[in-house]
Amino acid sequence: MSNLLEVNEVSKNFGKFKALNNVSLSVPKGSIFGLLGPNGAGKTTLIRIINQITMPDSGTVKIDNEFLNENHIKDIGYLPEERGLYKSMKVGEQALYLAQLKGLSKTEAKARLEYWFDRLEIGDWWNKKIQELSKGMAQKIQFVVTVLHKPKLLIFDEPFSGFDPINANLIKDEILHLRDEGATVIFSTHRMESVEELCDDIALINKSNKILDGKLIDIKRQYKINTFEVGLKTDNHEVVTHELAEKFEISTANFKTLDNELKLNIKLVNGDLPNDLINYLTTKGELSHFVELIPSVNDIFIETVKNN
Repeated sequence: MSNLLEVNEVSKNFGKFKALNNVSLSVPKGSIFGLLGPNGAGKTTLIRIINQITMPDSGTVKIDNEFLNENHIKDIGYLPEERGLYKSMKVGEQALYLAQLKGLSKTEAKARLEYWFDRLEIGDWWNKKIQELSKGMAQKIQFVVTVLHKPKLLIFDEPFSGFDPINANLIKDEILHLRDEGATVIFSTHRMESVEELCDDIALINKSNKILDGKLIDIKRQYKINTFEVGLKTDNHEVVTHELAEKFEISTANFKTLDNELKLNIKLVNGDLPNDLINYLTTKGELSHFVELIPSVNDIFIETVKNN
């Protein structure tokens, strides 16, 4: 798969503070790319460079194999964490104005707005002022304005902020739909469960440096700990626990069950395979629960940042 966005050894200083230090990353076309990191890591600086709000001190950025230039403004849709709508303007008037700034004619902008307002069931908001809307309602308008001109690259910074679960799920589905239609998405958030649901690839920035990147599934494989969560129905928890401890690395597990099973986390060592463990467990009781512990994005985030 070719890349839509390529960032090559980008650095940025603000006085004596280094916001980015030789950061490189590649965003595949038609993917959702998670840009992650703690507060102050450098994510927003990188996003601002991609949007040409600020310029790098060194390094390059390419979109579709072209060096970033002012003509690419129309190719990018940016939803910032801090929203920027004019509170005293009417929704429809403002949306038309912002759409025309992105190069749409008034006629085309109105047609696309009618499509999106109907799709998100917000048609009766057209003559409301932004200040009359809740935070979540205003967020919907900002989302529409961001995607209206059908940009190649969409950058969403905390897009679910202010949404209730129903509307967050609605916007999540729209992001997936845009991806499926060919858009490339950079998704920056602290909500790791959203990264699990949406992202194909991720990059983790900490203290101005990229410390991890790649396909999410490959990173999860890299962080696997070869450990299984086990529930076993047996009459003698203490004896079985002792026997298991002699063969495997074990610890207490916490998960909900209907019965009083023996609940353990069991780590395979010395080349043992999951089938070996299953076969052994069935000699000790009735196996009711057997799940491999796959590290979550949240686990990977915390471990990598701490180690860094």
